[in-house]
Amino acid sequence: MPMDRLWQRCERRLHEGAPAVLVRVVQAQGSVPRGPGAWMLVFADAAEGTIGGGRLEFDAIAEARRRLAQAPAPEGGTVRYALGPSLGQCCGGVVHLAYDRLGSADGARWRETLAPLRAPVALFGGGHVGAAIARVLAPLPFALTWIDSRDGIFPPDTPAGVVCEHSEPVQAAVAPLADGSRVLIMSFSHAEDLDIVAACLRRQRAQADLPFVGLIGSRTKWATFRQRLEARGFTEAELRHVTCPIGVPGIAGKEPEVIAVAVAAQLLQNLGQERQAVPEG
Repeated sequence: MPMDRLWQRCERRLHEGAPAVLVRVVQAQGSVPRGPGAWMLVFADAAEGTIGGGRLEFDAIAEARRRLAQAPAPEGGTVRYALGPSLGQCCGGVVHLAYDRLGSADGARWRETLAPLRAPVALFGGGHVGAAIARVLAPLPFALTWIDSRDGIFPPDTPAGVVCEHSEPVQAAVAPLADGSRVLIMSFSHAEDLDIVAACLRRQRAQADLPFVGLIGSRTKWATFRQRLEARGFTEAELRHVTCPIGVPGIAGKEPEVIAVAVAAQLLQNLGQERQAVPEG
């Protein structure tokens, strides 16, 4: 379940009067199950979310319930856990967990703090592969905008959080995309695909803010597109910014669901590389 939807469920329980302790990873060093931002909400009878499982989570739940049982409620605080022999975990890292007691009025206050960071993705094409990709990306750390030039193309069961947009001509939707958008191109028409790629390259030339432009298709399709894009004045260096075919190598199969998994993995790799490249501090 996406973490934002999970928090909505937690908010409902808090609002109904069930007290809980919020456990958050606020600092981590070395090899650890989850990094800063991971959380779980511990009620007397259940725990929602996860900080990585194992003995660390078992002990954290016990500490949270100990705090729930205390009256008056203890102040929030941070506890250091070394993931070594004392916890029976061989990770070897160190995790600092924050404990905060929450009541019925605290759910909304924490909503923004716990909301996951989502990287924008623009998906052009409402066909079977596009639908499969939308389903796979919805619970992942992406904010998806799904775009098509055709009316009535988006399914009624579009995943929660996905923004559907009609654009005619379809390439006009490239200019207003959020900064840092990753773009996936798979419209019903090769002519549309070409126009979308060209619009992305023009934006990249002017703003250099699209970290990934992926085009569905074969190497033969890309060879044809290269020639046509070169005729429009794009350079070899600019064309290298387009990934075609899309999807991580080594995953065989052309079923929409298989393609969707391969593409999602590629986007996660791209996102991870970008975040690792950002200097800390």
